[in-house]
Amino acid sequence: MDRSSHARSRRYAPAVALAAAAALTLAGCSSGSGGKKSDEEGSGASAGKAATPRMTVALVTHQAPGDTFWDIVRKGAEAAAAKDNVKLVYSADPNAGNQANLVQNAIDQKVDGIAVTLAKPDALKSVVSKAREAGIPVVGLNSGLSDWKQMGLLEFFGQDESVAGEAFGKKLNEVGAKRAVCVVHEQGNVGLTQRCDGVKKTFEGSVENLYVNGTDMPSVKSTVTAKLKQDTAIDHVVTLGAPFAMTAVQSVDETGSKAKVATFDLNKQLTGAIQKGDIEFAVDQQPYLQGYLAVDGLWLYKNNGNYSGGGEQPVLTGPAFVDKSNVETVAGFAAKGTR
Repeated sequence: MDRSSHARSRRYAPAVALAAAAALTLAGCSSGSGGKKSDEEGSGASAGKAATPRMTVALVTHQAPGDTFWDIVRKGAEAAAAKDNVKLVYSADPNAGNQANLVQNAIDQKVDGIAVTLAKPDALKSVVSKAREAGIPVVGLNSGLSDWKQMGLLEFFGQDESVAGEAFGKKLNEVGAKRAVCVVHEQGNVGLTQRCDGVKKTFEGSVENLYVNGTDMPSVKSTVTAKLKQDTAIDHVVTLGAPFAMTAVQSVDETGSKAKVATFDLNKQLTGAIQKGDIEFAVDQQPYLQGYLAVDGLWLYKNNGNYSGGGEQPVLTGPAFVDKSNVETVAGFAAKGTR
């Protein structure tokens, strides 16, 4: 794919350059709300809004019901939408085929830009190509760092999951872990696989994957509980999302295991658990920033021809560790639902 500025201008025909600093005026916020189906009603919050023409951005993720991580992503996207005079249309489905259909819906609605997660990139290649053919710029966020360039996306905002996993493995070494289990809540999700593989690469102890049904939290609890009962040598349970970490804490308590829980990703409940000592540490990929930058990136491209990383490098939002040494600072933001 030709990534020169000229080629991009020809493909997406962005508007003429505007001075962003001169474009802001005070106005109300309008953003989308979601769930599986798009909801295009505005939220009505006050914020500075760009004077640029109104544009519509579709944010399409692989959120599973009840996964609070995506609430934080959406808050970031909504904040950028409020500032940029963007109508945000959010939709999500953990089934890759259904997610592809949601992207097609956005194309059919002739949105001005699409931000999409690529947890299962093969299932989305065709529809992303259709968006580009329709002249709709597409950016990636959260999942798909290994695939965004070859799929022709403008930009990518997220964490290198392999790097995060390797950092996690080193942290386990530092705290003296010897035997860990990595709880995978969605089979086939490339980002989750990369996390566990990264842990295995640097962790000096032993680690095995434990697959659970992330859409059924009672089942997650029973599976983790059974594993802890079956293997009493496990000293660390590694989870790949905050809700699963909180469930793992219940399993540890129920079995009387001495295992400690550490996790990827944060939410308000998890920072409280770190403060209490129920969770040893977490890796934060800053999901609010991912949502914010994805929407803002599309606005900047349309109105000023910008694309972060020059279309060649991703914009990394993590990893960063949160533990008892710094959780007090982070907890205040997490309480507002933005970390």
